[in-house]
Amino acid sequence: MSEQEEKSLFNYQNQIVIMESKVESQDILFPEDRYVRAEAGKRFINYLVDLIVFYVLVIIVGFIIGYMNPSAFDEIDDSSTGFGLLDRLIFLVIYALYMGTVEGLFKGKSLGKMITRTKAVKLDGSPIGWSEAFSRGFSRAVPFCVFSAFGSPCNPWQDSWTSTMVIDEGKSGM
Repeated sequence: MSEQEEKSLFNYQNQIVIMESKVESQDILFPEDRYVRAEAGKRFINYLVDLIVFYVLVIIVGFIIGYMNPSAFDEIDDSSTGFGLLDRLIFLVIYALYMGTVEGLFKGKSLGKMITRTKAVKLDGSPIGWSEAFSRGFSRAVPFCVFSAFGSPCNPWQDSWTSTMVIDEGKSGM
């Protein structure tokens, strides 16, 4: 083989290696790399806004029930030992149903996510469905779930257990 042919072959092999490394760096198997996960601060704002909206709605519904049926709350006694636990369990279930419904209706968004321009999506970037929305809602009922969001990258239990993520729409080019 002549020196010219060897240089040509070497350049050709070099180009193949360069092309292969470019394909590997794009990581076709994991398209979620195209999306920028929302930071913990934005996730915390989402949580606070959504929780405040939930409590406001609960208070409004409570006033409506109390107005329509004043005796509805006569049986509630704060001094009973079981009321605190039962109250918390009922609130967790209602909150999970509320968040599942909101995220299902608005394709991964809640009022908090609308304000911070974030969105819950599947790992491939497609919109979440009803099953993911309710799974995310009920996974929030796990004690200390809110603390799982602190870290870098921000990947709380409701994301990792449901194969979803919350993305920053502005930074992800959406």
